[in-house]
Parts: sequence; C-alpha cells; structure tokens
Amino acid sequence: MAMTENTANKTNTAETTGFRAEMADTDEKLRDIAALAEIIWNEHFTPIIGKKQVDYMVDKFQSFHALKEQISEGYEYYKIFDGEEFCGYTGIHPGEDGRLFLSKLYIKKEARGRHLATRAFEFLKNICLERGYSAIWLTCNKYNDGSLAVYNHLGFRTIDTQEADIGGGFIMDDYIMEYKIR
Repeated sequence: MAMTENTANKTNTAETTGFRAEMADTDEKLRDIAALAEIIWNEHFTPIIGKKQVDYMVDKFQSFHALKEQISEGYEYYKIFDGEEFCGYTGIHPGEDGRLFLSKLYIKKEARGRHLATRAFEFLKNICLERGYSAIWLTCNKYNDGSLAVYNHLGFRTIDTQEADIGGGFIMDDYIMEYKIR
C-alpha cells in the first residue's frame, strides 16, 4: 500500500482511507493508549481469559508504566486513527533475529470492520521493508477466534505454540504466528 509519508516520519497516512498511525512519543499519547487498552481488554478478553487475568495483564503489559518500561527496552507504540478518531494502537519490537515482533494490535469495538487492522498491517509491512526485516511474528491466544481469523486472513501462518507463565498464577496459552516479508 502506498503511504503519503514514509515510516521514518512520526505520522503515516494511507492515501485512500482515513487510516493514520502516529508514534506515541509523549507521556500523553502513552496515557491515551493505556486508557484505551483497559477498555479494549475488558470488553474483548474477559470472555476468553476471565476478569482476574485481564486485570493482571492490563496492569502488567498495557498500563502507562508498563508501556513506558517497554519503550525503554526498545518497543515502539503507535496510535491508530481513522480520520481524527483514535481507534486503536499497535506495539512493535525489533527482533535480534531479523524479524519484527508484533506485540500488540488492538482496535476498539466501535471501529472494527473498517479495515484498520489491515491498514495497520500494511503500515507494519512497510516498516519491515524499510528496516530490512524478513518477517513479522506474534503470539495470539488459542481461543481468540476473531483475532486468529484476521491474522490468518492477512497471511500469517501458525508456526508453533507456547504456554508462558506470566506470573500471578496465570498462563498465556498462545499460537506463535508469522508472516514472511520476503
């Protein structure tokens, strides 16, 4: 997909849609992401993993303090917009193995169906091409049927499974998926 600005800039806009990805490079933007994460996670994941695990994971991985710590470890966060509406976010981490780790890609319920995840994926593929990454990989809960369907539709393939102890008595039971860039 053609972008009106390259991904080296802080804002990227798809030519024919209202999609825009804006780097979350301030505390205010990270607080916006953390607030939206809490809404999305409670709405989407409570039926899959339960309220206690959602609360634990939001605090551990999606809170403002968690996002700040992740950025200090090399993660990048982008707010996803449809026009001027803040609709979601994505978080990535460059891998030492030449692949990009897609840590987070979440779209709020009211904005689903607008192809924003597809536009975000195009944005991420462009980052990979510009930075020379060979693939994008991610983990997805084995029971998150909607997200698994989207990732399969986008061309991701399941390459492994993992059960990760994340503390607090909780386990993440995930598929590891990959999309080859070249």
